[in-house]
Amino acid sequence: MNSMSALGRFFASILTFLALTSLVFGQTSLREALDYDKDNKADLVIYRPSDSTWYILKSSGVINVQPFGIANEDYRTPGDFDGDGIGDLAVWRDANGTWYRINSSDGTFRVQSWGLAGDEPVARDYDGDGITDLAVVRDSGGVLTWYVFLLGSNGFFSTPFGLTGDYVIPGDYDGDLSFDFAVMRPGPTLSSPATFYFSNSLGYQFFEFGLSDDLVAPGDYDNDGKTDIALVRGGAAASDLLTWYIRQSGSNNAVATYQFGLTGTDVLVQNDYDGDGKTDIAVWRNTDGRFYWLTSGDNNFTMRVEWWGLPNDIPVASYDTH
Repeated sequence: MNSMSALGRFFASILTFLALTSLVFGQTSLREALDYDKDNKADLVIYRPSDSTWYILKSSGVINVQPFGIANEDYRTPGDFDGDGIGDLAVWRDANGTWYRINSSDGTFRVQSWGLAGDEPVARDYDGDGITDLAVVRDSGGVLTWYVFLLGSNGFFSTPFGLTGDYVIPGDYDGDLSFDFAVMRPGPTLSSPATFYFSNSLGYQFFEFGLSDDLVAPGDYDNDGKTDIALVRGGAAASDLLTWYIRQSGSNNAVATYQFGLTGTDVLVQNDYDGDGKTDIAVWRNTDGRFYWLTSGDNNFTMRVEWWGLPNDIPVASYDTH
């Protein structure tokens, strides 16, 4: 009896370890694109079009300044393209369908063609190997087709998913460590309900949520290793507060509501800035160049404010807002 109990406890401990490992890895995959010092916290990053320069304020207090890319031509596509757990500087150039990046692991400059002019870059980890893959979505003939190049294996594939007019919102919605194809489909009017469509290990899913003119700010807001859908709704006036509606996968899709940010001045920059595994509600204010976010780690949602940037800069974290 004692040996069987010990054996049962052993297997239970192994299962618990595997579950926790998967959860932590899944959380990291959602924030590592902006973690430049490998401390499991997203760093504050802005891109200045006037000098085509990235300004990085690491959570450790270290500042990095790096000219990279061409303003008004390149899409900023942060990610961990070499799998070392540190975010890499990366852009996709629409004019020639080419990716440019600097690998943090060895400082090498990499250039790779993948995509055509007019595509939308959606670099994420689509095979769960811890490496951000090159990917674009192409709108042709009324259908959205996803073209993915797997950097870890040099494989590639394409999948049609979505229709013209949809917004692409890739995320790890089933918690299997791989990013899923997903879109938000607006209704016939701005006040019509929006419909969300997903294709992942659970099959094909869809549901209605929010309004067609809401912004989508995906992230893991409840620390269950799955991407949650968060909608952000502005008010009628520029000074009105933004309202966040977060559909929490870890709470049977219960919707949590918060008011944070201003309608006329703020850019959504949700990410995990305090390293607790939860995506924090966050904005960057164009009028004063400050990041504002609610820390989820203390369960009190304390507001933090950090100056980083100037008016008309671009916060890089906004790449995952649609």
